[in-house]
Amino acid sequence: MSFVLKTAGGTEHIRTSDPAVVDTVAAVIADIRTSGDAAVRRYSETFDKWSPERFRLSDDEVSAIVSSVPETVLDDLRFAQKQIGNFARHQRESLQDFEVETLPGVYLGQRNVPVNASGAYVPGGRYPLTASAHMTVLTAKVAGVERVAATTPPNQGTPPPVSVAAMHLAGADEIYVLGGVQAIAALALGTETIGAVDILTGPGNAYVAEAKRQLFGEVGIDLFAGPTETLFVADESADPFTVAVDLLSQAEHGPDSPCVLITTSEALGRAVLDHIEDLLPGLQTNAIAGPAWRDHGEIHVTDTIVEAYALADRFASEHVQILTESPRDALDAMRNYGALFLGEGTCVPYGDKVIGTNHVLPTLGAARYTGGLWVGKFLKTLTYQEVRDPAASARIGEICGRLSRLERFEGHARSGDLRAAKFGGVPLEWAELPTRSSIG
Repeated sequence: MSFVLKTAGGTEHIRTSDPAVVDTVAAVIADIRTSGDAAVRRYSETFDKWSPERFRLSDDEVSAIVSSVPETVLDDLRFAQKQIGNFARHQRESLQDFEVETLPGVYLGQRNVPVNASGAYVPGGRYPLTASAHMTVLTAKVAGVERVAATTPPNQGTPPPVSVAAMHLAGADEIYVLGGVQAIAALALGTETIGAVDILTGPGNAYVAEAKRQLFGEVGIDLFAGPTETLFVADESADPFTVAVDLLSQAEHGPDSPCVLITTSEALGRAVLDHIEDLLPGLQTNAIAGPAWRDHGEIHVTDTIVEAYALADRFASEHVQILTESPRDALDAMRNYGALFLGEGTCVPYGDKVIGTNHVLPTLGAARYTGGLWVGKFLKTLTYQEVRDPAASARIGEICGRLSRLERFEGHARSGDLRAAKFGGVPLEWAELPTRSSIG
């Protein structure tokens, strides 16, 4: 019989915004909408104690900052970006433009066109999340976005060198040292010195996420983001020490990060509990991972692997790691997840940092209806139509007229009637068809 071995001690994440955060963000956005750069500078000074002569780094400043980063670090960044760029290019190549003749003389087509400008937010609060630069800047450039504006908060009163290097190597056209709601609003709305973008991407704290939510519609966004989530499905073949280490690797994202284990083995579940108790005290990020595991960690024991996969699908977690005897079975058994990590040779930090798939993924159950950020998010799939055969236009016009009148759209119907008359000789009932010589 299925049962819960460990329950979450904290409160369940609410999928609506905190009213206090909503009000604060709305006020900041309204101020920036009205006052532009002056408001951006005021909030940067208030929240980050950062008010330089200009927020955008010059090419010389970027070069100096990048040259200060150790070459081994730059090599690692290049390696990660090569993997992410390669995967994004394969995604882009999978999206084909096409034109098809659906009826004689009727041609319909599709083109995948990149947005003109995107904004990439690279967090720098608790951790300098350089990987976010790969995921947001590089993916946009592979999609063909002409202008990518990237921004990151200052770190102790200076531009964070590794984050700036990551954004530069990823291909950012503009790099700003600016954080929080003021950065999101400036990119979305535009100011005197910061050009507006078409889409905003990248993770951030609750205020950044709320700013993206409020600005969605005026500007596109990647997705609505909540705390990082990780779920493990393991059977009796799994190594409990590996499960424990991997669970804690994700708990350190934040004190509100859910970490869930679903297993068919009670013995494994109990062993994982013991290992976590042993490992947590020596983990440098225990102050974060400890509360996350205490308040949002869960262990569920199911009778069968089929039940385990079904329960995992109900969670619809951001990351799902499969540690079973046949991990690829999850590809057919599951459909609600942000990303799957199959087998012991794979782990979620690979996806977070380096392996090539995008780490900007759906949370708070959104995996039920969407995937994560990918090259297609920066593309608009646009359609076009051309009727070259007059007889085809006449036939479609007659049908269009009848269907439009079913909906009481007389103007639509007359456009169809006109083609039927001009190209098929069908009499117009509502007007006399003028000759070309009488026009004008």
